[in-house]
Formats: sequence, structure tokens, C-alpha cells
Amino acid sequence: MTGNEVLIAGGGIAGLTLALTLHQIGVPARVFEAAPDMKPQGVGINLQPNAVRELFDLGIGAGALDGVGLPALEWALVGLNGAEVHAEPRGLAAGYNWPQYAVHRGAFLMLLYRTAVERLGAGAIVTDARVTGYEADGDGVTARIVQGDGATSTARGALLIGADGIRSAIRAQMHPDQGPIHWGGALMWRGTVRARPIRTGSSFVGLGTSRQRMVIYPISRPDASGHALINWIAEVTVDNTEGWGSDRWFIPAETRDFVHHFEAFRYPWLDVPAMLEASDVAYVNPMIDRDPVPTWVAGRVALMGDAAHAMYPTGSNGASQAIVDARTVGAMFLRHGVGPEALAAYDAALCGPVSDLVLRNRQAGPFGLLTLVDERCGGVFEDIDAVIPAEERAAFIADYKRAAGFAAERLNAAPPTIPPGARVGGADVA
Repeated sequence: MTGNEVLIAGGGIAGLTLALTLHQIGVPARVFEAAPDMKPQGVGINLQPNAVRELFDLGIGAGALDGVGLPALEWALVGLNGAEVHAEPRGLAAGYNWPQYAVHRGAFLMLLYRTAVERLGAGAIVTDARVTGYEADGDGVTARIVQGDGATSTARGALLIGADGIRSAIRAQMHPDQGPIHWGGALMWRGTVRARPIRTGSSFVGLGTSRQRMVIYPISRPDASGHALINWIAEVTVDNTEGWGSDRWFIPAETRDFVHHFEAFRYPWLDVPAMLEASDVAYVNPMIDRDPVPTWVAGRVALMGDAAHAMYPTGSNGASQAIVDARTVGAMFLRHGVGPEALAAYDAALCGPVSDLVLRNRQAGPFGLLTLVDERCGGVFEDIDAVIPAEERAAFIADYKRAAGFAAERLNAAPPTIPPGARVGGADVA
């Protein structure tokens, strides 16, 4: 069976979702994760309805997701003076058939990991094993692996999927002339704080301008005192002519080092400096992505997740797209068998439109509305309709949802990506 396995480089959200998808359709898989142990990493992320739909179809339902986050009820943008630019319901309240979830990334990752171990067995997820390259031939792929102690080994499979992140070794071999990681000059401090949720109690709020902005949303339900775990992101744009200057990100930070950028962000409904100073933890990292490449596939090898399309978090859809990638790969295996033809079909379906989305997010994604407000009135206004008419605001956001694959009417009408009970037979492994 080993020669027919799909090898997956990377045990993050993309790799684990793919492993679960392949198990669902009867395709053997093994995941190779560079970290010596699976540990929760990161803070808050959003799972858009198109991704939640796929998780539900994987048997990861509301009960499981409620254990790592909560449904988002509202998405809102607010100007520098605290006045509302745009607000709309999200998830079920917006007419979707599935909710949108705000979750703790680390807790969600561990949920995927536990589920994968339960379904595939612990031996299907190999830790302390970094895939550093590959050799492909007409019959399969051999992955080169390095352990943490420097020992080397290989694994043979039918296909290799690179889900190994923004620094993907698989992508580097596939595209040796790719440019460097792109940093546009935005610094992000991220952290969490125990506080009372604002607005609906489960609102995603973007506040400020494209150059200086806060993003705030809860990633847990309130406790008996009314406090929830609040995820926050603080962003400023700086001179990037000398580059990031480090090969690290998610570096521990002190709030005193950046809180002064947001001293004026004090409103009757939110005191941003006080919130930041009360935080449990804070990290700093650059807002980075990669320039798109013309293809994610080379014969029996494919890229997915951040290895394929690392993107700015301005659209809150990096993790969601990774989940959709995995499900699309599974759907193509069902249609074309487990071979190069399926990977080519996956590439044809997603590489072009998602590469366009990477560039759209680089231009602030849906937060581009705050850019327009800043350009037209400096971020301060009395009547937003006099600055950007309601129809223009709604059209701007609707256009982004279409590009990102979660326009409600189209998503609700679409058939399941993986039909219930669908399986790939052994004869379909090519």
C-alpha cells in the first residue's frame, strides 16, 4: 500500500484537512510534519462559511467548533472617529446555510490533529520529519526527509502534496526562480485579552485606516463574568526599504513598544490602549505574502495552502482557502483518479482565481473601504453616506466575497464538494 499513498509535507491546517479528506474518500495518506511535537500555535483566525461547510461535511460540526471558538455574528468597519463605515451580519444571520466561525488557531489545529489521529491512526502523522525535496518519475514520487537530529530518510508515494507553508521546500524546488517573501511594510502585533466583547458580542471589527488599524473579535464565549477571550491585531505601516531584517516572525513583544501608535483610539465603547495594556500575550510579525506563481503543479507534485498562495490576512480567508484547497484536491481524485490528471484539474480550478485573490488582499482586500474613507475624508466623517454611498459600500464588499468564494447565494446553491459516501477505489490510483 505504501507506494499508493499520497504523501503530505506539512501538518498544519492545510495538510491535516487534506489527510482527513483523503481518509474520507478512501485514499491512504501520510503526513510529515517538521515540528517535533504537535502543539497549538497562533491566536485568532476566521473560518468563512465556505470552509465551515467543508468541515461540517468532514464530520467536524458545530459541537466541535464551539469548543475552539464561536460563530461570528457581524463584520464591521469603523473610521478613526469611531463612527461606523459599514456593518453587515455574517454566517447564518446573513442567509448562509453555514455559520462563520472565529476560532483560536492553535485550538483549531489541535482539533484537526486529534481527529486525524483518531481516524487515520497515529502512524499516519510523522513528526520531527521535514520534507526537503523530491524526485518524481512516471510511477510515483520519492520525498527526501530530514529529522531534527540530522538523520535522513525517504518515503515513496503515488503523489506528493506540499502543504509546508510560506517557506515551502516543495515550492522552492518546483519554482527555483521564485522571488523572495514579499513584505509591503505593514507590521502586525497580535495578541489576546480577557475583556467584554463589543457590539453584538460576536463582532469582527476593523478600526482605523489602511496605514494604522486595529482588528478586534472574540474567539470564545463569555464566561460568568461576561468576559471572553478577545483576539486583537494592531497594524502600522513603516518604511520597508531595508526589508524585514529577520528570518523570524511571531516574536514575543511588549505592549509598551507599540501602544503609543494607538493612543488616540479611545471611544465611549472601546479604549484601545487600555485593552492592549491588559493583554495576556503579544507577538510582532511582518504582514507577508508571496508573489503568485503560474502553476501549483508539476506532474505528481502539487502545492496547497500557504505553500501555494500565502496571502495577507486582510480578507480573513487564508485558513479558509487552505481548507477549500484540500477539499478540491479530494474532489478531483474522485473525478480523475489519484494521479497527475487530478492534480492538473485542481490547478486549473484554483491557481488562477486564488492568485488573483493574493494580489487583491495585498491591496487591503475588504479593508479597502477604510482606504477609500481615508482618501476621501481622512478617516473622520459625520455622514458616511456623503463620503461613500451605501450602494458603493455594499458593492465593494459583495465583489470581494465573490472573488474569495463565499458569496452567499452561489455558495448555498453549490453541490457538496465531496458527495456523501463518495469513495475512490484502489484501481483509481494512477
